[in-house]
Parts: sequence; C-alpha cells; structure tokens
Amino acid sequence: MSQTDDVRASNLPPVEGLVIEPAREADIPACVALMSANATGARVGQEVEDLAPYLDAFRRMAEGGRTVLHVARLPGMGPGEIAGMFELTILDGLSFAGRPRAQVESVHVDPALRSQGLGARMMAFAEEHARARGCVLLQLASNAERTRAHAFYERIGYDRSHVGFKKVL
Repeated sequence: MSQTDDVRASNLPPVEGLVIEPAREADIPACVALMSANATGARVGQEVEDLAPYLDAFRRMAEGGRTVLHVARLPGMGPGEIAGMFELTILDGLSFAGRPRAQVESVHVDPALRSQGLGARMMAFAEEHARARGCVLLQLASNAERTRAHAFYERIGYDRSHVGFKKVL
C-alpha cells in the first residue's frame, strides 16, 4: 500500500448513517445470499441453502478470535439486513520483523448499492482496525475475473504485488 495513497475513514466522504460492526448469527443468511449473488468463476452455485455449515464456521471464527466477520448496515437495517460484508483476519508470522499482518477476505457489497462509497468505507474500517492491532500491512486476494474490483483496490491505494495460487482439497 502506498503511503501517499493511504485512505483513512476520516478522509472519505460520509456514507450517511453507515454502521460497520461485527456480524451476528442473525446476519449469516444475508451474508450467504450476498456471497451467492456476487459469486464468480468456480464459486458460482457453490453456496448452499443449508445454513448449518455457515453457522458452524461463524462460531469457529468467534471462538478463535483471529477472524472477525464484519457487516455494513445503512439506516433502517437491522440484524439480518446488510449492505456489505468482509472478513478481517490477523496473521502472525516471522516476516516484517515478526509484526502481524492483516488479511481481508469475502469483501462484498450489495450489487444494488455499489459505487456509493460503501466498499471504500469498509476497507478504511479494516485498515484502521489493522493499524490498531499493530499490523504492518493489510493484504487481500481478488478473483482474477473481478477487474472492476481490482481497479477499485488500486484506486484506494493497494498495489498489485503477488500472483496467487489455489488448490481445491
């Protein structure tokens, strides 16, 4: 991330009444629906209607304490209604003199609400929380097909720095 392009929440135009907070179990159906609506490539059709595995994963995340699922809500939205979501994980490692890194995954904005600043606010929120935890950087991976998302991340100061690989197990 370039220092000159660093985006902090205080420098962004307000998204009136936006609240970003840790998700609750009541939010999981909306999160699954949003992931399904935004699926691309091999993930299309992979989200299932049975919420049990998602609730189990959410509980494991809560118990572990290293990954927090956050949701974004606009005024009038309560539990179970979301405008966006992301997972923020704190990673320990030896690189960067042992300083932790943060990783953001599953960044999704409701397709009907895109290009209104929600994604930038969510990412600024993630950055501020990562800084507060002493993280040296915030990293993310984005599906190669999501060219609009790539342009968005570059616009808010993220650099293309790695080539990623995955293997389904």
